[in-house]
Amino acid sequence: MQYTHEHLEIQKTLKRYIDEHINPHVDEWEAAEIFPAHEVFKGLGRLGLLGLTKPEEYGGAGLDYSYSMAMAEALGHIECGGVPMAIGVQTDMATPALARFGSDELKRQFLAPAIAGDMVGCIGVSEPAAGSDVAGIKSVARKDGDDYVITGQKMWITNSLQADWMCMLVNTGEGPAHKNKSLVMVPMREGRGGKLTKGIEVAQKIRKIGMNSSDTGLIYFDEVRVPQRNRIGAEGQGFIYQMQQFQEERLWAAASCLQSLTHCIQWTIEWAQERKLFGSTLADQQWVQFKLAEAKTEVESLRALTYRACELYVKGDDVLELASMAKLKAGRLNRIVPDTCLQFWGGMGFTLENKVSRMYRDGRLASIGGGADEVMLGILAKTMGIAKRPRVA
Repeated sequence: MQYTHEHLEIQKTLKRYIDEHINPHVDEWEAAEIFPAHEVFKGLGRLGLLGLTKPEEYGGAGLDYSYSMAMAEALGHIECGGVPMAIGVQTDMATPALARFGSDELKRQFLAPAIAGDMVGCIGVSEPAAGSDVAGIKSVARKDGDDYVITGQKMWITNSLQADWMCMLVNTGEGPAHKNKSLVMVPMREGRGGKLTKGIEVAQKIRKIGMNSSDTGLIYFDEVRVPQRNRIGAEGQGFIYQMQQFQEERLWAAASCLQSLTHCIQWTIEWAQERKLFGSTLADQQWVQFKLAEAKTEVESLRALTYRACELYVKGDDVLELASMAKLKAGRLNRIVPDTCLQFWGGMGFTLENKVSRMYRDGRLASIGGGADEVMLGILAKTMGIAKRPRVA
């Protein structure tokens, strides 16, 4: 995959917006442990950046997935992990199934405003007792007339404290765990910025060791009434739809760290060239040179893998294996590269204000969220024919 002039222009536009409207406020948002999602998303919506791959009739640009990858990579220009992750939830995690399988009515009610930046969305999969084990979710939507009545909990939900809607995975039947789930669009508020929908409670704002500017919630649903027409696609197909969404989420996760990891290495090179040590500079030490060279080689290897996966995905190929590999490698490098660089910053690297230390904290999530490393390895073991696939009764 090679970026065209159009890809590069989108990245240039996004970087300009980041420099003018995001990076000047990052420290403030990190301290507040939240950022103004509606304000930021509206700005991105005006620039046409929230629906690059979405249908034109709903305000999108109708472009192929390589443009989403270009945007994800440019989001690495933001000097924290929480804000780009929140944007990625809107563009590549909460909306793919809605755009692909949702009814025209649902797309006009939820997708079009999300593309315009008028609504903030979130994806509701994880629960207190079901993170990596998606099939183990307990939230239930029972039928009552023309409605679903939803009861359950969702945890670790990015954007949920500000969200206008949730694309929620719930059990809608009694059958096998992979065939009894549906994705349902749940309005979180009575109008944009309004009070929470009856039966929805933000039980807790979760404090984290990183991704501080991203609001993360534990949400309770107590007899929340939603029209059955809010279901995305066919009943019982939610698990499959969510697995398809995960492919885009994992490609996004890999692409989104390429620029930030490159920045991490470059910041450290500049620091090492200035830092005096034993009569020379830190950068003069061969050990430092070799470790940074090795780190950059690893990042470029991830870039090649991610670009290849994206190219095949755009062609319509199944990239489950490559997307899982890219997600696994991205998670590992988000741990290894900042850790390596942090060591060369010495005491300065152990301060909260240091950008590398922020990457060290933020990047740790990459091996957990969107499918833990162990889940990726399990998928790979199956696609490689090493692990036996479970028998379905």
